[in-house]
Amino acid sequence: MADNLTRDEAASRATLIRDVSYDVRLGLSTGGDTFRSETTVRFGAETGATTFIDLDAAAVIDATLNGRPLDHSAFSGHRLHLPGLAADNELLVVAECEYQHTGVGLHRFVDPVDDQVYLYTQFEAFEAHRVYACFDQPDLKAAFTLHVDARQGWTVVSNGAVIDRPADLGAGLWSFTTTSPISTYITAVVAGPYASLHDRHRDIDLGIYCRRSLLDHLDPEEIFTITKQGFDFFTSAFQYPYPFGKYDQLFVPEFNAGAMENAGCVTFSEVYIFRSKVTEASRRRRAETILHEMAHMWFGDLVTMQWWDDLWLNESFATYMAYRALVESTRFHGAWSDFASDLKAWAYSQDQLASTHPVVADIVDTDAVRNNFDGITYAKGASVLRQLAAWVGDGAFIAGLREYFPRHEFGNAELRHFLEALEGASERSLDAWAHEWLQTAGVATLRPVTEVTGDGCYGKSAVVQEAPSEHPALRSHRIGFGLYDLGDDGLILRRRIEQDIQGSHTPVPELDGQPVADLLLVNDGDLAYAKIRLDATSVGTLREHMGRLHDPLARALCWGSLWDMARDAELAARQYVAIVARHAHAETDIGVLGGLLSRIQAAVDRYSAPDNRVPLRTMLADRARESMENAEPGADSQLVWARAFASSAQTEEQLAIVRGILAGGIEVKGLSVDTDLRWHLLMCLAVMGAVDEDVIAAEERRDPTDQGRRRGATTRAALPFAANKAAAWDAVVSDDRMPLAMKRALSAGFSQYGQEELLRPYARRFLDVLPRIWDGRQAEESLLLTGALYPTTLLGDDTLQLADAALDVAGVPEPGKRIILEARDATRRALRARAADHDAAGQYGIVPR
Repeated sequence: MADNLTRDEAASRATLIRDVSYDVRLGLSTGGDTFRSETTVRFGAETGATTFIDLDAAAVIDATLNGRPLDHSAFSGHRLHLPGLAADNELLVVAECEYQHTGVGLHRFVDPVDDQVYLYTQFEAFEAHRVYACFDQPDLKAAFTLHVDARQGWTVVSNGAVIDRPADLGAGLWSFTTTSPISTYITAVVAGPYASLHDRHRDIDLGIYCRRSLLDHLDPEEIFTITKQGFDFFTSAFQYPYPFGKYDQLFVPEFNAGAMENAGCVTFSEVYIFRSKVTEASRRRRAETILHEMAHMWFGDLVTMQWWDDLWLNESFATYMAYRALVESTRFHGAWSDFASDLKAWAYSQDQLASTHPVVADIVDTDAVRNNFDGITYAKGASVLRQLAAWVGDGAFIAGLREYFPRHEFGNAELRHFLEALEGASERSLDAWAHEWLQTAGVATLRPVTEVTGDGCYGKSAVVQEAPSEHPALRSHRIGFGLYDLGDDGLILRRRIEQDIQGSHTPVPELDGQPVADLLLVNDGDLAYAKIRLDATSVGTLREHMGRLHDPLARALCWGSLWDMARDAELAARQYVAIVARHAHAETDIGVLGGLLSRIQAAVDRYSAPDNRVPLRTMLADRARESMENAEPGADSQLVWARAFASSAQTEEQLAIVRGILAGGIEVKGLSVDTDLRWHLLMCLAVMGAVDEDVIAAEERRDPTDQGRRRGATTRAALPFAANKAAAWDAVVSDDRMPLAMKRALSAGFSQYGQEELLRPYARRFLDVLPRIWDGRQAEESLLLTGALYPTTLLGDDTLQLADAALDVAGVPEPGKRIILEARDATRRALRARAADHDAAGQYGIVPR
């Protein structure tokens, strides 16, 4: 039987089981591949009923229900069957469970710097039963009491506060306070010789933990500051005190995601420990992640979804509230520009794929949950909630939350309960809104349609709303129309009009009679969730004067519209590249600038005609080098431009400069060539075949960490030599002992643009290995390999045919097929854009600055 739980099974079990509590003891003091797990579960039940408890274990040593030993046949590998239940039950399960190396269950990691062992758990969505026997579903909340046998020198952290531990960190038993009722997926254990720093805010004890070898890179002052600002914001907004006592934040190795909202014991990826100089945009992303997980303490942990159908609401709420907290309570006051340029762009992209789905998804089982950690769940949902707050009124939105939390505290709720709270506070029905925005898929496109009168004014003006035939819903929007005029001070807003629009055609009478603007920006203010189009006059204005548009949010919206037009083949890639190359140096928001430079690379590699790729990259490298040299020494922009220069370098002269910066022979005043930048420069040289194995090995000796090993693996895999490709391919497909983090690193280097002929033989091999990828591996690994080994860089009809064949391969479940379907969509989009770029040859060529 597959290790999977269906919604129907969970609902049925929930009718039988009540009043659950767990007492768990984990034996983590010994080495080897397994650990001892002892669980005592007490629960009420329907007398005489039969059910099962979830457990993934190498062996069950003992299983006793109400003093009666269970037969060995009761354990099926993933479930322990429980027959003949009493009204009150006690189940004892002793098992040998396995350490994991894929970032789920209880993950085990050995630090190559000092050979210290570090452990942490990751349980969302259905992984807690890899560590202890449990009813592993969100609506069977329980109180948890945890004990851990740990090694000498280790620290153990869990959801509860420590109430007993060995003296002087000796070997022995750690015990923790019993938790409030929480769901299995937010329980946690972190153990190892972690270094820690502590503070206190109001009545909350705060802790920050990381590996000893990373302690020198930790910046606890900023993390504590954001944490305290977050608590002040959320406790004030929700008018509900933090519900879990202490608050620990732990940075753990080889983490698959950004972070996880375990109650009072939040785990983070180590990417948020900065070993080198990073930009303010990176610090803003870390702050958003800290605040996102903190928002979950109330929405997700205190009040938890009934089932995974409401995963979107859980994640969307935390995302939306995190951005609110950024803007209102931290130094990152301009975060809504980042929301528009980054988060909503992700949503728009996801919403145009064949795999798109309504915000409220139909999650039939725990396998389906993996399909929905996507741009719809996080980004579209957050955009929709932002609209909802405007629709009901911000005061009513907050008032509804203040009613919602105490009403459902330490319990479970569904979407209807959330909407009922907002309806009660706003006195507005949300049935139509919910149907329109939550139960239909796809994103609409808004186009301005105007007539120009003889005196240079707008005549009959309207907005046309278009929707794809597969998802034809036309929604109601509240949008702004910004009229920007070009003057000595740049592109300045003359007037802003707001109006509700509905259906396919909505007149905008307030535009009529207004002098024609140099830039007419639909959705000015970013109120709506919709793709926006720019008219020909506006595109012409931006082509010449984009750098003179001073409002950061308006600029982010224009950049986003131009990018979306390029992706939809309405603006040739060479025209998009020309505008960005000419004006990106004037972009002041470092996050937007970084996104622009990433997108311009994609436009060149995927969306430009192949014969135009090298000239465009050469031009971009020259522009990036110029901007790097003209940037303020040490500024964030200098670092961003330096990375862009290396990524684009094509000619021998350009590559020689990259080598010189890496070796120290060429100095760029203010540019710190630190660990991360060194690896980036080396990677860019490797893709071009401009370094050899000796240089990579020397860099690994310079950076003898696990991150250095992975960066070295990525760089080797990127070399344009057949032996390197074969070695990387064989390792990720065949090495069953290799940690998932290392497979991710190798995969990141394998497929590179410009190496198409070298990679072409692996397209057929993808079809051959696809059944193996999904045979007996954990889902996290299968999903990674399916996406990483698909021939992304081979853009042609033969790749579409290969995708069609892959979709027919037996044994590939829906999550795997979704990855292939999305990759097929991306290939088709790229082919359309390349054709448009080819047809535009000679139009709006590379514009000199």
